[in-house]
Amino acid sequence: MTILTESAAIPVRHKSFTSLAKMALDVLYQHRVMSTPQMHQLLTPQASRPVYLLNQLNELRDAGLVHRMRAQGEARGPNRRNLPYLWFLTENGAAAVEEAGELPSRLYRVTPESVAGSRQAHTLAVNEAGLAFVRHAARLGHECGPLDWTPEVAHRIRDGQRRVEDDHVISDAVLHYVDLSHGRRKMLTTFIEVDRATMTTARLAAKVAAYGRLFEYVPQHPDRSRRSAASSRPAWQYTYPVFPRLLVVLDGPRTRTLPARLEARTSDLYALTRADPRLSRLAGRLQIGVTSLQLLQDRGPFEPIFTVLLRGTPEDRPPLTDLYLKHAQ
Repeated sequence: MTILTESAAIPVRHKSFTSLAKMALDVLYQHRVMSTPQMHQLLTPQASRPVYLLNQLNELRDAGLVHRMRAQGEARGPNRRNLPYLWFLTENGAAAVEEAGELPSRLYRVTPESVAGSRQAHTLAVNEAGLAFVRHAARLGHECGPLDWTPEVAHRIRDGQRRVEDDHVISDAVLHYVDLSHGRRKMLTTFIEVDRATMTTARLAAKVAAYGRLFEYVPQHPDRSRRSAASSRPAWQYTYPVFPRLLVVLDGPRTRTLPARLEARTSDLYALTRADPRLSRLAGRLQIGVTSLQLLQDRGPFEPIFTVLLRGTPEDRPPLTDLYLKHAQ
């Protein structure tokens, strides 16, 4: 497979950049790859067109700090220029962000091959979920900004030295949000799983069930004589003050049948998770909601768009609710 990227021919060195360009570097470091429309919504939503943003991104490209390539997919008409650019950092761009020391370092490096790989559409869908929270937070006067979600966060769920995929549940994103309704600050943390119907519902249910294992996982020192009272503390408590709610966001090709297909997938997920012994035992302690990306984008997380899992019966499911999953109580 031939990977086509558009990089600067002559790097520009020792150049100072605007605050917007520096923020773009941070955003691309944390979110790995974003399209031009996504960068526009996130960084310059007040502008009708991303002219200034593109100027800044092209200056970063001229400096050898970012790459760009056309997104995959079907273009409108025969011209691939109708597909948006995807932007991501070069090795020098990632090193520049790490040298500034303002973001947690990540071992993973984005390459043209990884951007063009099979997970491109999934990565962009996770971005869209984060953008929906940012956009509605701005509309409601809440707090959720460009760096308030982190993609692909690994949480250990068992002891041992197996593959990362076997020892951890890897959240598509962990998002932080501050609700300022009624003059009070409510800090919310959520796990986000985005499903584009590329896996079976059974595999999706198994991914959800892994969060039950995370809830109960207590790390143990391999030497029994060195274990202490702290050995009874679940691992998640070292990271989160309370166990975050889990939001499963469903999506797929936007066709007329998509709403019906996602409703069927929600029903199957409801039944499979309710039948899981661990999840059933933890039903009163876990908060899990399912919605579609389109509903999240159009209506926002504080509208009744979530189906609550592990409550009720398939014949008598709780009514749709908002981000707080109030019917989970």
